[in-house]
Amino acid sequence: MVLGSGPIVIGQAAEFDYAGTQACRALREEGVSVVLVNSNPATIMTDPEIADRVYIEPLTVDFVAKIIAREKPQGLLPTLGGQTGLNLATQLARAGVLEKHKVELLGTPLSAIERAEDREHFKNTMESIGEPIPESEIVTSLEQAEEFARLIGFPLIVRPAYTLGGTGGGIAEDMHSLREIVIKGLTMSMINQVLLERCVTGWKEIEYEVMRDSADNCITVCNMENLDPMGIHTGDSIVVAPSQTLSDKEYQMLRSASLNIIRALKIEGGCNVQLALDPMSMDYYVIEVNPRVSRSSALASKATGYPIARVAAKIAIGLHLDEIPNAVTRKTLACFEPALDYLVVKIPRFPFDKFVNSDRTIGTQMKATGEVMSIDRSFESGLMKALRSLEIGVYGLRLKGAELWSEMELEEKLRRATDERIFVIAEAFRRGWQVREIHQLSGIDYWFLEKIERLVLLENRLRDLTMEELTPDLMLEAKATGFNDHHLGELTGLKETAIRARRLEYGIGPVYKMVDTCAAEFEAETPYYYSCYEREDEE
Repeated sequence: MVLGSGPIVIGQAAEFDYAGTQACRALREEGVSVVLVNSNPATIMTDPEIADRVYIEPLTVDFVAKIIAREKPQGLLPTLGGQTGLNLATQLARAGVLEKHKVELLGTPLSAIERAEDREHFKNTMESIGEPIPESEIVTSLEQAEEFARLIGFPLIVRPAYTLGGTGGGIAEDMHSLREIVIKGLTMSMINQVLLERCVTGWKEIEYEVMRDSADNCITVCNMENLDPMGIHTGDSIVVAPSQTLSDKEYQMLRSASLNIIRALKIEGGCNVQLALDPMSMDYYVIEVNPRVSRSSALASKATGYPIARVAAKIAIGLHLDEIPNAVTRKTLACFEPALDYLVVKIPRFPFDKFVNSDRTIGTQMKATGEVMSIDRSFESGLMKALRSLEIGVYGLRLKGAELWSEMELEEKLRRATDERIFVIAEAFRRGWQVREIHQLSGIDYWFLEKIERLVLLENRLRDLTMEELTPDLMLEAKATGFNDHHLGELTGLKETAIRARRLEYGIGPVYKMVDTCAAEFEAETPYYYSCYEREDEE
């Protein structure tokens, strides 16, 4: 039996449908009959051909218990239905339903789920293996929370146990906001438990996507770096894969920590480890671990060509990483770590165009309803591609009405992050702000800011050019940096069709590069491609 993730709600997009569908197919490949339970009929996983039996019923203990009694599955796979599937499996186990019907919990055992999700177990496990975690306290009442706040001071971060997308959590700056967030967090947590911890706002946020099988083989699928520093939920931040600002020493240190953690938690399948790294030293903290396929897993899968949900499903039924063939190369095995010779940019899509009066500030509780991902050879071109894919009517880094913001508004928008943050940074550069000023206000790494500044400087060079001034070299530079023909037309005042005709006359066109999980080390059978403006065409 595979549990789905239920309805698509704000703070969780359709990435769990992607994972569940992949898992059902992988199980059936191995000759396993699949019973799928999901309450949302508007998903691919509930199509009749995806599973042998499909139940569209409420995801509650009572309903699922009845289905288990009827179908008598041998095993239950909970880690591919997001937090909903994970919580439901935990409740079924605690209610004695799984024991009564002799249903085995497949993949990650219940003890591992509890070690990762229960804040107290997690804290004890990390301390036992010597992994650093921020000073924290687990509380089950408002009085305990107030006592810890008096002891340690503000700001504090509130993280409820067993929730998704930071639901019920937040950053408390004072006693009033602490009371408000803790009451909400205790209500939303399945076990009425929240973790209060010292806030490491401003540190870099790094994630590792890790796989482990029952024989203790481990690999890291890829690592990801948030453009925004700690304090903004990773689902609401622009993310790049692989990380761009870590030294090799930092990368290896955090990779070793991630492998150490998945082994200590004894997770079988995919797992997401979130870490905070101090930009001024080698200090780091383990923030949290998702013992399941997550939103980041969907991103890592598409970014590397490594099908995490598919491999996790096969691990759950007892296969090891060295027994699962890589579906892209069909020559390598799943124990082969993907190699990336390109850069991936993910940008979240927010629903503020539909909820116009809602608070646009972004923080520890996720507000995005979806995301786009682009692949290219550089951060600049990947960013521009992703911005166009958002379907919000922008072709580059200029947002309609941005020129009307006052200097004070601009400063406030850089200090308090909103969904428009990337456009705010570009507007600040247009007005001559320095990289250092923007870094001090936003906490974003210099590397990212210098790349955005480069895009704004190129925008200025292209503005109001004649067709003769748009030389082949400048045209190629603009295209390779991510400016499309429509955007070039907007900047120069020339017609898009005329620019396209001139570009083709110069022989400037896209070439296609391969996503093959192995950076062309082996021949790929089923790769996919991304376009970029370079010389060699791999297609």
